[in-house]
Amino acid sequence: MVQSISILGCTGSIGRQTAAVAEHTGIRVAALTAQRQIDRLEEQVRKFRPEFVAVYDEEAAKQFKIAVADMNLRVGSGMEGLLEAATLDSVDCVVTAVSGAVGLRPTLAAIDEKKRIALANKETLVCAGDMVMARAKEKGAEIIPVDSEHSAIFQCLSGRGEGELRRILLTGSGGPFRGKRREELEAVTPEQAVKHPNWSMGAKISVDSSTLMNKGLEFVEAMHLFGVSPEDITVVIHPQSVIHSMVELLDGTVIAQLGVPDMGLPIQLALTYPQRLPSMFEHLDFWKLQDLSFEEPDLENFPCLALAMDCARRGGTAPCVMSAANEVAVHLFLQHRLAYNRIYDAAAGAVEALGDSPADDLDTILAADAAARAYVRERFGR
Repeated sequence: MVQSISILGCTGSIGRQTAAVAEHTGIRVAALTAQRQIDRLEEQVRKFRPEFVAVYDEEAAKQFKIAVADMNLRVGSGMEGLLEAATLDSVDCVVTAVSGAVGLRPTLAAIDEKKRIALANKETLVCAGDMVMARAKEKGAEIIPVDSEHSAIFQCLSGRGEGELRRILLTGSGGPFRGKRREELEAVTPEQAVKHPNWSMGAKISVDSSTLMNKGLEFVEAMHLFGVSPEDITVVIHPQSVIHSMVELLDGTVIAQLGVPDMGLPIQLALTYPQRLPSMFEHLDFWKLQDLSFEEPDLENFPCLALAMDCARRGGTAPCVMSAANEVAVHLFLQHRLAYNRIYDAAAGAVEALGDSPADDLDTILAADAAARAYVRERFGR
């Protein structure tokens, strides 16, 4: 169990839940970072009294320093601030809850310092999975997944011998538009897309869940986290979100992890592993479960998942380009500047134009990320 954590992206949904788990378990919050939500950040700082805080946005950092001038607090900014928060000597676990490729360099820096990584930033493995996992193995750094699905797989594989796994069964709810045809989704609004039927999440990940892009990103993540090929992963739509994922072993045995749909549970496990502590979350009540159902994913009407699976097979910069393009497209959609179905068009177009380079080094990966974002802004952001 870790003693002291740094939360990168503390004002987002995962960051706030991590802070609540830390308070419940008595884990010290030594560092916090935020993009620019300084009011919410100040509340957390005054509550947890960390030794270091970083605000990524330079102007917001200046305002934040004024707001906390009465406190004995070191404040950093920009990427330099994120890197310091990720590598503090007093921290033994870094929770990567930032969104986008901005989380890649701090994660690698934390790995170099042999910190435990409580991984909640999808782009880290989607963009640079081979590099990150190789670096973690080389340095002896733990990566514990925070995504409920990957946490479930991690738990199901615990204690299994190498070579026992036949396939991963990656579950997903199907989102709020399950069963709809693509033409029915043309007029979907941001307000409709963020209403996930089971989970309480941020706006961007909620939209990704509705398009099934989130499941596609998780597909790529699972491939890297557990060292399997795309052919070893099967996506299963499970609308009730009770089974968070499963593994099938060579002899046909299927092991599943079940629980209430609350991100606090995998967050707590990532911080306390290998220990289990009482949680503050609701426990699963089997008498209230009416049924558990399973479906094949609808790749025709939700093509973002098919695109992600194809990018996983292509490798190189394709997954990074797809993820970055999708992120910009989703933000345009949330601003009512892009139609819902055009999110896929933007991501697919970027992959076709930019996604065939080898992902040999960090500079190449970050350049591919930037090029994909520029592609979508120029062609779809008007």
